[in-house]
Amino acid sequence: MATEIKFGTDGFRGIIADDFTYENVRKITFAISKYILRHSLGKTVLVGYDPRFCADKFAEFSSEILKDFGFKVLLSSRVVPTPVLAYAATVEAGCAGAIMFTASHNPKEYLGIKYIPSYGGPATKEMTDEIVSLIDNCDGGPDFSGHSGEVILKDFSEEYYNHIEKLIDFDVIKKAAPKFIYDGLYSASTGYFDTLLKRNGISFESFNLYHDPNFGGGLPEPKAKFMKHTKEGYLTFANDGDADRYGVIDEKGKYVSPNVIMAILLQYLHNKGCKGKMIKTVGVSEIVDIVSNNLNIGTITTPVGFKWLSEKMRENDTILAGEDSGGLSIGSHIPEKDGIFANLLILEAVCALNKPLYVLEDEIIQFAGQKFFQDRVDIRLKLNEEKKAITEKFSKMPEIAGFNISDTLKIDGVKFFLKKENGDSAGWILIRESGTEPLLRFYIETSDMKNMELIKGFIAKNI
Repeated sequence: MATEIKFGTDGFRGIIADDFTYENVRKITFAISKYILRHSLGKTVLVGYDPRFCADKFAEFSSEILKDFGFKVLLSSRVVPTPVLAYAATVEAGCAGAIMFTASHNPKEYLGIKYIPSYGGPATKEMTDEIVSLIDNCDGGPDFSGHSGEVILKDFSEEYYNHIEKLIDFDVIKKAAPKFIYDGLYSASTGYFDTLLKRNGISFESFNLYHDPNFGGGLPEPKAKFMKHTKEGYLTFANDGDADRYGVIDEKGKYVSPNVIMAILLQYLHNKGCKGKMIKTVGVSEIVDIVSNNLNIGTITTPVGFKWLSEKMRENDTILAGEDSGGLSIGSHIPEKDGIFANLLILEAVCALNKPLYVLEDEIIQFAGQKFFQDRVDIRLKLNEEKKAITEKFSKMPEIAGFNISDTLKIDGVKFFLKKENGDSAGWILIRESGTEPLLRFYIETSDMKNMELIKGFIAKNI
């Protein structure tokens, strides 16, 4: 039985040799080629891949198909991070976009493919819908009747390095000489993040600086569970499998939430004189709203997925765009999440402010006037009917865990704002389907851990 090909929040993903097959890659590459030709987007297509099993082979296979359609194909000569390939799409002359083979932070058995337009960010829903519609008409050979194309190997790093060196103050970092560890996590950032540091004379300790399709037996996810190499007095940085997400552990060995990092960086960039909107996804903590309000920065809230942030970044001057899952960018960079850039910006802020990250965290909480706690409950449900039934059940409830529902937001799933009897906020719950896995997710935020346990217990009893 053929796999139904659907694009989630960031392309198509599947289990290698199950639903992620050469046949499906052929169909998707055909559809992307037809989409490019239909819209006369250009004659050059970039192709890249992360360290996953057979990602390079799928990239070569896709490149040959693109060549048969008459495209000039620039195939990465080595493992490449998604943000590096995305930036290359913005500067390569005549570029019609890029195709990236990655499954980001998913388990090792997964692989994915996504199309990156020439603006260097995720494809819009309209684009992916059209590409998917073309998949059903992918029998036979390429329908391009012009000259034959070619495949050229290219290293995309140098242009990216030069761009990042204009955005990050490496002199400030070098002068401060911070103590930090780079845990490569076997990811695509290995050979890029460390190279940027070395070429700017910045010393660091490192672990796992090689590519492993098994990711050391763990997940390629920059979370505390997998960032095991920490040291008192040292920051620890890591990226996910394709280096578009970041993770940081502070000098006391505590993982710092991306929500808090966004709030810290928002204030830092504002004080540097940066202007624009704060663009955030619906799951981002209220601390970002409070800091934005205190700094008189307008905010824009989008559905989950960086493609929605990217769209708003292209429409607005942007001081910072971010999501609670560890993706961020700024207006002068690409409209795509970049974990390498994010870690460097955090490092710059710590050095420029001459304060440990844990102090900056305490200060931003004081600035906001409140501390927030986040958690997430994932329910594995393959049937859409089950997901919809649970969401509808919660939507009909007059209260949740004894708290009144003061308001709802339905831009992506359903977000319930909760109030205590005295009218004070009790936090919020966001229920939405994952765009990359067969999961129904419950995002929870409260300012009281007791409320967190009450809400989690309530969810467990009602699913």
